[in-house]
Amino acid sequence: MSASPTRPTNRLAHETSPYLLQHAHNPVDWYPWGTEALARAQAEQKPILVSIGYAACHWCHVMERESFENEQVARVMNDYFVCIKVDREERPDVDQLYMAAVQAMGIQGGWPLNVLLTPEAKPFYGGTYFPPGNWVKLLENVAQAYASEHRAELDGSAERFAQVLQASELEKYGAAGNAANAGVRDEEFKLLAYNLAQRFDRTRGGTNRAPKFPMPSIWRFLLRAHHISDSQALLHQLNLTLREMAWGGIYDQVGGGWARYSVDAEWLVPHFEKMLYDNGQLLSLYSEAYQVTQEPLYREVVYQSVNWVRRELTNPEGGFYSSLDADSEGEEGKFYVWTREELRAILGEEEPLAAAYYQCTGVGNWEHGRNILHRRQSDADFAEEHKLEPHVLTKLVHGWQKQLLAARAQRVRPGLDDKVLTGWNALMLSGLVTAYRAFGEAEFLDLALHNADFLQANLRQGPRLYRTWKNGRATINGFLEDYALVIEAYVSLYEATFTERWLREAEALMTYVLDHFFDPAEQQFFYTDASAEPLIARQKELFDNVIPASNSVMAHNLLRLGRHLENATYQSLAATMLGQVQALVAQEPQHLTTWASLYVALLRPGAEVAITGPRAEVLRQQLSRHFLPNDVLAGAVSTSELPLLQGRTGSDSTTIYVCRNQACQLPVHTVAEALEQLALLER
Repeated sequence: MSASPTRPTNRLAHETSPYLLQHAHNPVDWYPWGTEALARAQAEQKPILVSIGYAACHWCHVMERESFENEQVARVMNDYFVCIKVDREERPDVDQLYMAAVQAMGIQGGWPLNVLLTPEAKPFYGGTYFPPGNWVKLLENVAQAYASEHRAELDGSAERFAQVLQASELEKYGAAGNAANAGVRDEEFKLLAYNLAQRFDRTRGGTNRAPKFPMPSIWRFLLRAHHISDSQALLHQLNLTLREMAWGGIYDQVGGGWARYSVDAEWLVPHFEKMLYDNGQLLSLYSEAYQVTQEPLYREVVYQSVNWVRRELTNPEGGFYSSLDADSEGEEGKFYVWTREELRAILGEEEPLAAAYYQCTGVGNWEHGRNILHRRQSDADFAEEHKLEPHVLTKLVHGWQKQLLAARAQRVRPGLDDKVLTGWNALMLSGLVTAYRAFGEAEFLDLALHNADFLQANLRQGPRLYRTWKNGRATINGFLEDYALVIEAYVSLYEATFTERWLREAEALMTYVLDHFFDPAEQQFFYTDASAEPLIARQKELFDNVIPASNSVMAHNLLRLGRHLENATYQSLAATMLGQVQALVAQEPQHLTTWASLYVALLRPGAEVAITGPRAEVLRQQLSRHFLPNDVLAGAVSTSELPLLQGRTGSDSTTIYVCRNQACQLPVHTVAEALEQLALLER
């Protein structure tokens, strides 16, 4: 991925990001993003070349190998530009800004992202991967234009793009000012669900497109929509999607864990990189789906994926690493694929049956006669077809997985991005907590608590969060994504443990976010802290992508935390935030499904459930096995000052209180009775 370390290093050698360190021996005179590079561009009036990528990115490696390691190409870059290399995972603010610029230019975004800027950091041209010949020609043409009378034209173009970036997202999409007229309605919810359903792939699940991304927020919304509507069509689409993904090559059939996306429409051929953020959200999704369906496949996926996270993405201190590369030995996917000969050598006489189970052929279903392991049948159907008892097949499959995992451990491993990112860790923390609630597995909670303690010890400083940690050092101030996802995780951790500390930590972070990120003019949150280094535009994140939009997560947090703390201001702000984007949510729900889940929570407000007394933890665990997406859960074994528990602690008997809108049902003493009350409230 990078040149020999005998070559002199550039400034990136002082960074901690594995992606930046990959480029530390390039002949390009790289700077990290920061004042030094920007000041030099201003002083020398040179255009800036910003190249953005991440450690697990296949085409980033290709462009580095072809262009950035080439002395002649590097000379052109160094002579005419101030060159800045950015790890998009460390600096999502920079990445979002210039990705939006490239898309405003009518160019499809992606990584590597290469953008040309004026000395004032305003973009005038950009793109993604460039072959070396095209890259050099582009740079020479731009350099020539910038040194001629055409510079004014480029500067003018940059000014126009800067204005586009500075425009309000709410105004751009015609959503501003709608909050006052908003109010959730059953008719609009039905329209929202209908519009989303038009995007479904009804054969292979997911949405009707290729490449196919898991997009957990879409399917978590379907769970919530089904919960209030009992729509069997929505449940069918959810199960179809989750089954096809779990059978596909996008899921690692040997070791667990998910690749970032499949390049085809059938979930077969993955882009083999594995990202922490996908895997955390998919833990939540499959755990919740198990609560609703009790489908054994979903349980298997959760347990196998947690084992993978513990084995391959957890550092000794309890933090989670960011990603595993797509490539090993310079080949994409080499670590994960198999020839029939390799399978025969490992599995012996069981190989024909295993090959049938995993859809492997002699010619292979991928490159060079290799096979991506995947499935096309349920275990029950496969067992019946091959005249096996189901328990015998289960034992065989676990044996194959164990043998193949041991054989794979002898291969050259993909590169590991071992930095710890706060927001991504919070997604995995939430996933583990959701899995603990669904399965009651103490080991899941232990892993979650170890991670939460790590975040508190290493990425929290007073009321603030850092973005990234590596080698004992935390750097870069947190973004809204980090705060939003940590608040969400800590509230979930409180509900799964009744340890009040986590709710108070969430409350303190919420106070900081309201003080330093909130825009009262638009009733939404900026992505960057008010004290952060200013970029050419201070943006807000409204649309869900592979990670939910930080504003939609914050709106959920305000509602949930507001209910726990009986803070009407928080709850009102959550409704106002939804109101600002509500028309868009109904029209384009596939890009706003976390907002759509908030719509459900406001349309059918759940109950506040309080459990007090000596067996509170036992009853909490029993109740948590059920899917209760819109209910908040509080409790204490002894005393507590939390609003939902005041006046309810200190009794010798364990009691469950089910309340909504300041009205409570009769106290009960069993989970079955509480579930009956919850069901009545939902009618």
